[in-house]
Amino acid sequence: MNVTLSQTSAAVEEQFARRVTARLSAGNADLPHDIGERLRVARQQAVARRKIAPALRPAQVVMTSGGAATLGGGWWTRVGAVVPLIALVIGLITISIVQDENRVNDMAEVDAALLTDDLPPAAFTDPGFAQFLKTDAGDTASR
Repeated sequence: MNVTLSQTSAAVEEQFARRVTARLSAGNADLPHDIGERLRVARQQAVARRKIAPALRPAQVVMTSGGAATLGGGWWTRVGAVVPLIALVIGLITISIVQDENRVNDMAEVDAALLTDDLPPAAFTDPGFAQFLKTDAGDTASR
């Protein structure tokens, strides 16, 4: 379809150019010779300076993947699709490491509090003892 469209467009442009040329040539007969020559030279210069239209290149192939249309852009498209996934995995691993370190630090604080305080044996069986140690350690750290 693009070939037919470009051929039709070229034919329309050619027809327009011929009409403009005929119109300019018809009006040229009524002008004095020196003005007609200057116009002819000006037309030749304009044609020599005209911009040459860039050659048309075919559009990229559109591929479908799972119902979504994607442009076949090569390996940059694949890299661009993988980078967010890699960032997500790195973020999840970082969150896991930070949570593990926090959990280990909390357990170390409880163990340090148990080993350094003088407590009766009944305190070790109390269900709220770990919470007491956490709040007591937090109060000590804020002082």
